[in-house]
Amino acid sequence: MITTLTRRGFLTTLSLTGAASLLRLPRALAAEDALETTTVRLVNDGVICEAPLMAAADLLRAEGFTDIRYVKVDFGLNFAQFEVAALAELSGQTVLAGVHVGCIELFARNDIRSITGLKGKTVGLQIIPADLLWLMALEVGLDPAKDINWVTGANHQARPLDLFAAGKIDAFLAFPPEPQELRARGLGHVILNTAVDRPWSQYFCCTFVGNRDYVRKYPVATKRVVRAILKTTDLCAADPAGIAQRIVAGGFTPRYDYALQTLSDIPYNNWRDFDIEDSLRFYALRMREAGLITSTPQQIIAKGTDWRFLDEVKRELKA
Repeated sequence: MITTLTRRGFLTTLSLTGAASLLRLPRALAAEDALETTTVRLVNDGVICEAPLMAAADLLRAEGFTDIRYVKVDFGLNFAQFEVAALAELSGQTVLAGVHVGCIELFARNDIRSITGLKGKTVGLQIIPADLLWLMALEVGLDPAKDINWVTGANHQARPLDLFAAGKIDAFLAFPPEPQELRARGLGHVILNTAVDRPWSQYFCCTFVGNRDYVRKYPVATKRVVRAILKTTDLCAADPAGIAQRIVAGGFTPRYDYALQTLSDIPYNNWRDFDIEDSLRFYALRMREAGLITSTPQQIIAKGTDWRFLDEVKRELKA
């Protein structure tokens, strides 16, 4: 899908004081080299917490990109633990920045009060792999291989969310728009929220990643993409209602109420303050201790990250 929303439509939707200044080219751009390419391709999988990607088209145009496509190729957002696992397998991705903390919530039956209460229970996962809940279980002393029964979308005909709604499983690990749907239906309660519960709230949940070949071939373009995405992340924090309208109007997600709740709940304003390398190290260390990967945190960070662009953008936007 190629974005078609106009610059005027974006500014009208945002209705945010100062939004126009964010859309203007930065002064530092005059000193930068010319774009190596004017094409950029971004992930479009309908996940609401990825709003910084969905709403970035006009800021990307301001950076000089004329061909902006939403397909799974050049750049995307991914869970930090996904990236650690992928980089341990020598994937072709490079982590460029952290975007936000906490979009994952663990729902359980009302009689289950904490993760320790999941011993002997059945837990469902639709899209999120078991790695994260595996680490959460280990954190409280459970043996996830023996103490928890797992149901995933891959091993069951019914959606795990629907099984939870029907009372056929005991808990469900959800991310947007699943928590919004569960709350709207009055199903269960949250026993862990990665946006507020330690240690998970202290580390990035979602990272911004690029295709390694694109990053290597087009460093000027890569920096401008990073800058546009992080500016859009700021807009998600400053005007969640405007960005929710933007991504619904763009056809990325159908329900405005779910989008607004997601954007209001997720802390998009901490990408400057949190350390993305520390987040990758946190997950890599725990995944290695759990036997989920064999690479060390140092190996993963050395072969799968590039902080040049993030460091430059931080300096520019701070100025």
